Amino acid sequence: MGSLGALVKHPDDFYPLLKLKLASRHAEKQIPSEPHWAFCFSMLHKVSRSFALVIQQLDTELKNAVCIFYLVLRALDTVEDDTSVATDVKVPILKDFHRHIYNRDWHFSCGTKNYKVLMDQFHHVSTAFLELGNGYQEAIEDITKRMGAGMAKFICKEVETVDDYDEYCHYVAGLVGLGLSKLFHACGLEDLAPDSLSNSMGLFLQKTNIIRDYLEDINEIPKSRMFWPREIWSKYVNKLEDMKYEENSAKAVQCLNDMITNALIHVDDCMKYMSALREPSIFRFCAIPQVMAIGTLALCYNNIEVFRGVVKMRRGLTAKVIDRTNSMADVYGAFYDFSCMLKAKVDHNDPNAQKTLSRLDSILKTCRDSGVLNERKSYIIPSQSNYTPLLAVILFIILAIILANRTPNWPTN
Repeated sequence: MGSLGALVKHPDDFYPLLKLKLASRHAEKQIPSEPHWAFCFSMLHKVSRSFALVIQQLDTELKNAVCIFYLVLRALDTVEDDTSVATDVKVPILKDFHRHIYNRDWHFSCGTKNYKVLMDQFHHVSTAFLELGNGYQEAIEDITKRMGAGMAKFICKEVETVDDYDEYCHYVAGLVGLGLSKLFHACGLEDLAPDSLSNSMGLFLQKTNIIRDYLEDINEIPKSRMFWPREIWSKYVNKLEDMKYEENSAKAVQCLNDMITNALIHVDDCMKYMSALREPSIFRFCAIPQVMAIGTLALCYNNIEVFRGVVKMRRGLTAKVIDRTNSMADVYGAFYDFSCMLKAKVDHNDPNAQKTLSRLDSILKTCRDSGVLNERKSYIIPSQSNYTPLLAVILFIILAIILANRTPNWPTN
């Protein structure tokens, strides 16, 4: 449930972490008995534990459809991501993937670890897909076809301009937003959202991932994966990989801040999308990743560690987000807190400082204008609750018991 040091520093993380742990165990016990569905939900937990948790809070029919949609696109993404697969092999698979999901016998060996298991036993996903209602199948097939074609296009094309960047993110994530909106509508629980808003929901998440994963992508073996647009990074360095070298640290951070400023442009659309949702479980499903994204950008901004290792929210803060994101008041509060955190890090000498501040001020105004900022608990401001010291005491008692039980050669009578 998180490292000892983090819990000692943030004792109010303990209760949300405990709730998350218990919820995860409960979700794992809800795995269906049918072999193909058991495989799908077990695999979902292996490739995305936090995502699996919010999926399993959806109503059964929608839960099954979203699970299969996620696994189909995860499999498609695994084909795209595997740089060891030759282009002339990869491109036809990406273009035809929407047909393969109807074939119970199809599989393709690629990827590593759990992703390889998913690809090797993809027949389970196809079997489950064929049990979904026609409306769900049509939505999943349509998005898979469009995404596969877009991925195939960018296998043979580099991301040069910001327009290319937006187009690539549309194919790999914006279409996910469109597909989810179709699934929400197909189950009768939500109105069909405008494509532009659905697209922005995906773009904001994808751009956050691309920013955070710079080092992992640039160090990919046997070939680097490059998604930052040349139009942005060429203002700072001669080659994209130059930013991982210490001598280019100042320019790398400026480029990073430029990329984050670009991502912030989608926040307004995201808030409009979420504010229109009616079903609480769908709202949480959509809102939690968005809050995680703005929190991640706040941590990454002006942070050289993006080019040195992995920058991500601590597990306790993630647990708080999952526990406390239940209404638009919570979303406005979270975006306000994390935007304030980001704004405090803006260096006025940064070449994009004014643009960054302008976009942040717009987000902060939207949050203030909601009139609900006082109706939520802060994610990042330490709680002043009188129960915090008590939680710390309980935490230390539990840790002492755990450590005692782990002590080797404990004397027995």
